[in-house]
Amino acid sequence: MLRNLSKTTLNFSKNALSLEQQVRTTFILKRRYEPHLHKTNTTPKKYRAKHFIYDLVEDTLVKKRENIEVVLTQFVDGVGDKGDIVSMKAHFVYNQLLLPGFAVYKTDENVAKYAKTEAEKNTVVHSSPYAQRTVNMLESLIVPVSMNKDNAWVIEPWHIRASLRKMGYHCKDECITMPEQKIEGPELTNEGKEFFVTITINNLEKAKVRCRLHHWSTEPSERLPYVFEHWKRPAENIFGSSEETVQN
Repeated sequence: MLRNLSKTTLNFSKNALSLEQQVRTTFILKRRYEPHLHKTNTTPKKYRAKHFIYDLVEDTLVKKRENIEVVLTQFVDGVGDKGDIVSMKAHFVYNQLLLPGFAVYKTDENVAKYAKTEAEKNTVVHSSPYAQRTVNMLESLIVPVSMNKDNAWVIEPWHIRASLRKMGYHCKDECITMPEQKIEGPELTNEGKEFFVTITINNLEKAKVRCRLHHWSTEPSERLPYVFEHWKRPAENIFGSSEETVQN
């Protein structure tokens, strides 16, 4: 009796591990050879083997899902502003917009409910959906500004523009606001120190960008020793302000 009970228990646990679930898939097929119609009041003829040959027309499992239109309830970085109607992929809409409550399905009621008022239209907070993303990217940079080690200079906006261009960012001189105090050189005591400039995006958003000063000489023998991964090292502010001393 005990021996039979142990066998039953083992069989039950084995079946529990191999759980089978039904998967619903739809394949749209088409007969390669259409069968002939049957005459009335006659015995239908049997189908031949060629009548059971099918061609695949569509596999709904791999069918591309259409985009979903939603109405944004607030500003979403990289997507749009409140009241905008956007059409995006279903996976992104469900997880990034609908579940957090940043959007609702597009209906006439929702379009009217989340439309901007006149006061909201006159108050511009973001110039574009991607402006804040640009601000975040610029504020995460450490821009190396290389200046001449032998000749006198004063850092101007075009120096910052050239340094940003080396890193793949393009902006105009009028968008760059320099510190109130001038930075003159060469001054080796300021080597590796930082200062901040303000970059204005679309005449609205402002990004505070960190710049690190480096001295450079055209003569290889006069160059300063190279510091490996200098952007990871702590740096003092060039003006000696303890509030703006930055460390990575």
